[in-house]
Amino acid sequence: MNKNSFGKIFSFTTWGESHGESVGVVIDGCPSGIVLGEEDFLPAMNRRSPGNSCFTSSRKESDIVRILSGTFNGKTTGAPIALSISNLHHNTKEYDHVKNIYRPGHASLGYIKKYGVYDYRGGGRSSARETACRVAAGVVANKLLNHYNIHTLAYLASIGDSKKISHLNFFSPSLRDSTYHSPIFCPQKDLERKFCDQLQEIKIRQDSIGGIVGFVTTPIPPGLGEPIYAKLPALLAGAMFSIPGVKGFEIGEGFSSSKYAGSNFTDEIIIADGQPRLKSNHCGGCLGGISVGAPLTGAVAFKPTSSIGKPLNTVSCDNKPTPISFHPMSSRHDPCIAIRAVPVVEAMINLVLADLLLWHRCTQL
Repeated sequence: MNKNSFGKIFSFTTWGESHGESVGVVIDGCPSGIVLGEEDFLPAMNRRSPGNSCFTSSRKESDIVRILSGTFNGKTTGAPIALSISNLHHNTKEYDHVKNIYRPGHASLGYIKKYGVYDYRGGGRSSARETACRVAAGVVANKLLNHYNIHTLAYLASIGDSKKISHLNFFSPSLRDSTYHSPIFCPQKDLERKFCDQLQEIKIRQDSIGGIVGFVTTPIPPGLGEPIYAKLPALLAGAMFSIPGVKGFEIGEGFSSSKYAGSNFTDEIIIADGQPRLKSNHCGGCLGGISVGAPLTGAVAFKPTSSIGKPLNTVSCDNKPTPISFHPMSSRHDPCIAIRAVPVVEAMINLVLADLLLWHRCTQL
């Protein structure tokens, strides 16, 4: 299995499986001199961890990150940073009844066709457990971004067919605080209550539902992204589609762009503080695939969780039709994976931007 790495200069490689002893990540290309300790990982890892809300998986993981290499006296050294996260709360026996069948909506069919083997214990590498490694790497990337006064935020924009939060066009510390203090990462209290009621109903029906995660940043320095095959939106899209369960990505107005007339959509350019600036930001902060000094905005669509209490039809590995039910296993799965995906989306934005910041240094003298 290859392609377990992401990034060009600020790059990372994740390792480990859902029910293995641990998972982890090796970060390469991080500049020296960044203050970094194991306590720095706690807030982000707690936001991603299961068991913190009645609307997320009951699997309990403390997700304490151990720094194995790459720091000295509390600062990065420029050497590879190795991070390890123990797997403490997993029950392999819960998966015995699915080890010889293809799980609908899961990676088992694709993995067996490609590799001839599949780790049925929680999905192995295909499990969302792997995203803990990305969030840990994103903490280091965020440290680099903060040096450039760049801040990012992801949030739950909608679930199911509920009203969607319009793109939030400006990052603010208060917006971040309200999002982080929400049990489902929704910054608007009225919608938070509506989403929670809908999620409770879904849980009672032993079903699941999809959702949309939005994102917004502070203004991004202009010039990030390459014009053709490494456009900033393309790199973000690749990062987001690498997250389990993602089915759609948009930058700026995204698919809604098709409904506009050009006269209403095209962002006029004005002079502000002596610099050219966009009067609006329908483009989401990018023109020609390159950042133009505006905030990045967009959204990521997540499918409903595939492990549900309702019975489904599938076939066994010897091609015999068989019914399957994930109950009571479904209690260890999220009724809406978009909720816990919020910090993962935020981490991947951080990682893309950190890589491009270092990449951009090579552009001009």
